Amino acid sequence: MLHLWSSSKYAIELPDGHRFPMSKYQLLREGVLAEGLVPPERLHDPQRVRVDDLLLVHTREYVDHITNGTLPAAEQRRIGLPWSESFVERAYRVVQGTCEAAESALTHGVAMNLAGGTHHAFPDRGEGFCTFNDVAVAIRRLQRDGRVRRVAIIDLDVHQGNGTHACFAGDSQVYTFSMHGAKNFPFHKVPGTLDVELDDGTGDAAYLALLEAHLPTVLREARPDLVVYLAGADPHEGDKLGRLRLTVEGLHRRDAVVVQLCREIGVPVCATMSGGYGRDVRDTVQVHLNTVRVLQSFAGR
Repeated sequence: MLHLWSSSKYAIELPDGHRFPMSKYQLLREGVLAEGLVPPERLHDPQRVRVDDLLLVHTREYVDHITNGTLPAAEQRRIGLPWSESFVERAYRVVQGTCEAAESALTHGVAMNLAGGTHHAFPDRGEGFCTFNDVAVAIRRLQRDGRVRRVAIIDLDVHQGNGTHACFAGDSQVYTFSMHGAKNFPFHKVPGTLDVELDDGTGDAAYLALLEAHLPTVLREARPDLVVYLAGADPHEGDKLGRLRLTVEGLHRRDAVVVQLCREIGVPVCATMSGGYGRDVRDTVQVHLNTVRVLQSFAGR
């Protein structure tokens, strides 16, 4: 049984010309419901995450600055989104959505937050449209509550998850695997457990060959109780920031490879959206819809 998390609070108003595609959240929600991928009662609206949960990962000073709108201007610009009350509400709810999706995955095998994957957020700062690190908070909350011990992060956003790597640096119980553009943001990479760097222009065949070569090793070495999968849409050939050349069909196959291999060995999967900045936002939404379709096909197995 697949459960999803989504909220109207995930999207906020931005200045004219801002490059972040806020419309993708509502379009994805509408697509999920129109196709009947889950009934409305299994599309959940998260509330705000508790501050105590954020403090499992983030510093008190940083959480207070975000909450109160006192972050220095340069640090707010690094995040790339302007501060407002709705910015704070969005940040808190996105984290709670991933926390609840991760809990659901442990019960039902698969789940997804239709947002999140904010992997450029560090314990004491944010960047690259990422405020709080929802994946890190969800994992630490499950570990605190005794629900999991070992976790594997499979980060297939086109950008390296530098913040997530920093959050779990030196932690042998959290395996961080990232496949990302070698020359793309962030330009200073933070080493994870396993990083696979991709040349600009990498297409379906080469990408999938690398994924299929590395993923069994990741799962064997990680021995995870849970996989958190960052199913970024930005490797798509039409993405403004991606610089790779994967097709919608290739990304659909990517999702199937990840979820099938995890479920074959009995590991639950919690997915998040992560990045997607298509020249046509409908391409981004289609990639994410395919992720939901793959998860639905494995629900109950």
